[in-house]
Amino acid sequence: MLPQTTSTSFYSGSKQQGKGVIHPVSLNPPVLLFVQSKERAKELYKELAFDDIRVDVIHSDLSQIQRENVVDNFRAGKTWVLIATDVVARGMDFKGVNCVINYDFPDSASTYIHRIGRTGRANRRGEAITFYTEEDFPYLRNIANVIVSSGGEVPSWIMSRSKLKWKKHTPKREAISTGTKD
Repeated sequence: MLPQTTSTSFYSGSKQQGKGVIHPVSLNPPVLLFVQSKERAKELYKELAFDDIRVDVIHSDLSQIQRENVVDNFRAGKTWVLIATDVVARGMDFKGVNCVINYDFPDSASTYIHRIGRTGRANRRGEAITFYTEEDFPYLRNIANVIVSSGGEVPSWIMSRSKLKWKKHTPKREAISTGTKD
């Protein structure tokens, strides 16, 4: 079940265009940002750190002490955006998360629920943003059904899509980089 106080937005297009949503002017920290893999987490961290966003990343390559420091900094407000993978974020509880960004489309309905459930807790307002690509497009209706069943609203064009049987959805994604290649 999704929190009643969460608003949901969907964005299509390239990830570089999507970075604008994460820009500090539109940021309402604290923000949890989910990606598909630790490699993508590291890549996005480099991009956002370059943009002077108070960002950190948590993934399985970090030691336990490093992960604890990352979590402590996020909870203390020193970090505004925490990039995480689903595996590492499981079991972590954060109070007062204002926004969850699905930078990479979730691989299942339960993953979506788990991610979005981090915001809008205790009758506080929360925002959920989900980016999708052409490969993700067929699965939008599955996510929309979860939102509607929890009392949320989704655009009618999404609800008019045919529902597909959900399967583990982990497409190969391009590297995250807005820099020029030499």
